[in-house]
Amino acid sequence: MSQSNLPARRGYSAPAAPSAALSPNDLVPILIREARRHRVALVGIFAAVALLTLVVGLLVLPKNYTASTTILAQESDIIQPLLEGRAVATGVVDRAGIARQVIYSRRVLEDALKTGGWLDDKPSAVEQDRLMEQIKGRIAITSPRPNLIQITYRDSDAKRTYQVTERLSEMFIKESLAAKERESREAYEFIDKQVQDYHAKLLEAEERLRQYRSDNTDAQPGSATDANTRISSLRTTVEQTRMALLEQRSRENAIASQLSGESAVTAVQTRESLYRAQLLELQGQLDRLLLNYTEQHPDVVRVRHQMADLQQAMANEQTRRASAPQGASPFDEAQMNPLYQELRSQQAQTRREVAATASRMAIAESMLNEELNRSRRIADSESALAELTRDYEVNRDIYQDLLRRRENARVSMQLDREERGLTLRVQDPATMPLRPTGLRFMHFAIGGLLMAVGIPLGLLFLRARFDPRIRSAQQLQRITERPLLTVVPTYHSPRDRRQELSRNAMSFGILTLVILAYGLAFGLKQLAA
Repeated sequence: MSQSNLPARRGYSAPAAPSAALSPNDLVPILIREARRHRVALVGIFAAVALLTLVVGLLVLPKNYTASTTILAQESDIIQPLLEGRAVATGVVDRAGIARQVIYSRRVLEDALKTGGWLDDKPSAVEQDRLMEQIKGRIAITSPRPNLIQITYRDSDAKRTYQVTERLSEMFIKESLAAKERESREAYEFIDKQVQDYHAKLLEAEERLRQYRSDNTDAQPGSATDANTRISSLRTTVEQTRMALLEQRSRENAIASQLSGESAVTAVQTRESLYRAQLLELQGQLDRLLLNYTEQHPDVVRVRHQMADLQQAMANEQTRRASAPQGASPFDEAQMNPLYQELRSQQAQTRREVAATASRMAIAESMLNEELNRSRRIADSESALAELTRDYEVNRDIYQDLLRRRENARVSMQLDREERGLTLRVQDPATMPLRPTGLRFMHFAIGGLLMAVGIPLGLLFLRARFDPRIRSAQQLQRITERPLLTVVPTYHSPRDRRQELSRNAMSFGILTLVILAYGLAFGLKQLAA
């Protein structure tokens, strides 16, 4: 009795999952026996999966060809240090980003459609947009180094891949240089327009400032300083004049006070009064002498003789005056007082000086008031003058700065026009791709063979692992826990042997067919390459 066809005993039912008790030593022989038993089915599954993978690889697997070109961006040359500060070279910070903006533009993509031959079928606008989106998805732009730009394009046609990649690099260089020249030209035109506008503003501000200064004579440069200096000088003059006036009036009052105590006419006294005054003086002198000396002292005698002479002179004078004619002046002579005349002269001079000083002070005060009024007018006009001057200076500074910038922009525009600012050249040109890239047919075929081998083996393992039938004597002995006496081997009849031979031949033929199919496919691929 064969192990695989062992009938179930009466009253015995196999467990729900007896295969769980299979050990690796039991599982390997079972897998070998099952593979021999179902070799035709396994080889058929292998052949079906392998051939299906081969057909899919030949008919469905897309061919991807990739071509790339590298563009070098040179910024520094001999012109840049010579024109440093005078010209602005167009710089690129994110080169990959700039390249994407240029290459993904509609103009470049439409040129790529024309180069790749997509427009030969005259697609509609919607189809063109779809094709451009597909082209954008197949373009890769990177920047391996700060001054390098790499453009990579992939397609199913090698020739078209090369042509589109080369055209993309040409269009990128052309559009970049045109954009640089257009940018510098637009910058120059904008600055030139601003220069003209500010020139008109500057002329207008200058005319307003000139007109205001012409209408206001005090609104001249340095007027405030001149007015302040003159006010200070006039104030000093007024103070000095006031002090001089006070001094002169004080002197006038002193002279008037002196004049009030002086007589205009000086009268000379008579001889009798003079003799009497001398006599009184001698009498006093005699009294002082008698206090110390006697009557016989020579000084006392001398004074008495002088007094006697004066008394005789007084008597003679009285006699002469008595014999004088009627109406004669009792005085001997009369004359004008010279001190009084001098004081009157000084008083007149002082009064003239006082009048002149007062007049000078009045004129100085009048001039001071005029200067103060002029200073107020200057202060009132300073705000308007400052605003006009500020507008003029601001417009002048901006105009001069714009003039310098316009000249710099002119030089920059000329540099970009002659392509001397930023140079773009192809460092590594695109080449015709000879072999496809990515997942090639060989990789797909190898993967198909591996899958064709793995699927039958997986099915065989699942059948042996989860089949509930008892397939080995050891398994039966473990399940029943009874001793096993013997195992009856399988006997093959001549008919069975003939069937085995036919199955082996069929399996070998199927494997040979698969090998030939794969060999023919690889041969055709090599010939196509």
